[in-house]
Amino acid sequence: MLDLYDQDSFFTLSVAGRVGLVLLSATMAGLTLWLAWRWSRRKHILLRGLIGFGLFAAFEWLSPQVYYTYYLLLFETLETQWVIGPPPGLGTLFGLLTFTDNANLSFHSRGLLGWAVILLSLVNTESMRASSGRL
Repeated sequence: MLDLYDQDSFFTLSVAGRVGLVLLSATMAGLTLWLAWRWSRRKHILLRGLIGFGLFAAFEWLSPQVYYTYYLLLFETLETQWVIGPPPGLGTLFGLLTFTDNANLSFHSRGLLGWAVILLSLVNTESMRASSGRL
């Protein structure tokens, strides 16, 4: 384990809690990547880039509720509540993409997912064949 992540809150969870969190994160990331691939097909490259960035922003905005709901299963002292706030600003999103925000597993993972979603949208090979002038 890297020293950078030694104090990460992920490691305060039980083994089962960590496994569940990894599975939940992988499922959400997979769905987001699938949507990026699906929605960016047959689109102009500019629109593909916007789709990728938009999906990353949507993930960043909506995923806290999914994670909070998971934590409700792990910690019985948590109260049921709505944790989604206003959509993230460009500064927040760029901080994640440039890895200049907080140095922890959550922020770095979200930054990597952001890059993966954007790049998948941009290099979608099916899109490249069909993007001859369509927006």
